[in-house]
Amino acid sequence: MRTMKKNITMTTKRKIKALYIHIPFCEHLCDYCDFTKVQYFSLFARPYIDELKKELDSYDIPVDELETVYIGGGTPTSLEDDLFLKLLEIVEPYIHNVKEYTVEANPESLTLNKLKMMKEHGVNRLSIGVETTNDEILKAINRHHTYKDVKTAILNAKKVGLDNLNVDLILGLPGSSLVQIKDDLDNLMTLDVQHISCYSLTVHPNTIFYLKGIPEPLDDESRNYYDLVNGYFLEHGFEHYEVSNWCKKGHESQHNLVYWNNQRYYGVGLGASGYIDNFRYTNTKSINIYLKGLYRYGGETLDENDEMQYQIMLNLRTKYGIDLDIFKMKYGVDLYEQNKSIIDEFVSQGLLILKNKHLIATYEGMMILDQIILKLI
Repeated sequence: MRTMKKNITMTTKRKIKALYIHIPFCEHLCDYCDFTKVQYFSLFARPYIDELKKELDSYDIPVDELETVYIGGGTPTSLEDDLFLKLLEIVEPYIHNVKEYTVEANPESLTLNKLKMMKEHGVNRLSIGVETTNDEILKAINRHHTYKDVKTAILNAKKVGLDNLNVDLILGLPGSSLVQIKDDLDNLMTLDVQHISCYSLTVHPNTIFYLKGIPEPLDDESRNYYDLVNGYFLEHGFEHYEVSNWCKKGHESQHNLVYWNNQRYYGVGLGASGYIDNFRYTNTKSINIYLKGLYRYGGETLDENDEMQYQIMLNLRTKYGIDLDIFKMKYGVDLYEQNKSIIDEFVSQGLLILKNKHLIATYEGMMILDQIILKLI
């Protein structure tokens, strides 16, 4: 059921460690993208930042509560310099105890001036949308940067002292192949980044790709891409710590681990989602509605069974898996005893392992994780 709420006041019982802020604006709209986004116009962007502050203030977040902040999009760095600075100043009161403060960026808008602003205002991690290092494919999918722009942006980031870097890669773009993806991987290794996210192309309705009839990779193709990527990264010292994420030791995304650990977080901005106590909510995707101060679109109040299902679904995405003792303490359910025959079968097939009272998906298990989860829940 659709609900809207202008003034949000919630008393929270559980510590909330993470804040996600959504900046929906982009200088251009990529052909494959299905995220909540709006073509950049100052006419919308300036009142949006004002409204964003009002929504953030409405949560009355204790200034020392947060441990991670993530500003995503859209393209946060598409904001004009004065507006980008204003955004950083709005967030600054909340970063006293923050260990990880990430901003998403596109290479073409990651200017030296914006990098200096971020460094001065506490940002310590960047997530850069690379997608591919092949200039012909970048042009074909309507990206407005080149591989040279990527190298320049990363070099500048390191110059100002921002050296905790993630890059995104999309597998299965039109024109890609195993040979081309191997070239991407070789190029990424020269960039000396700490974290890499790889996603198989998904074609969503109402995107340009969908309207053009561009197909997604076949399951076998997608699996071949992931096998190549996983083997390559392991050989180069990266850990596969989540279904779509690899990192150098100690460089896991602390913010995203909040999601995968089924912990609580604030979500602020157009289309953002949040999780407070036992309530998961989603904000409106209409910028006109949002600018009227009507932030909330809808949500669901979870019962204990719902929470258990989320715990299983999210925990199994990571190399840490489900802590069976914590699960039993939280929900009063012995997950292994309740599902012994199913779990033992998956273990015998090499899809799950039981280690130190943790139930963990192997790489093979992660590749068919939806099937495993359906059996367990």
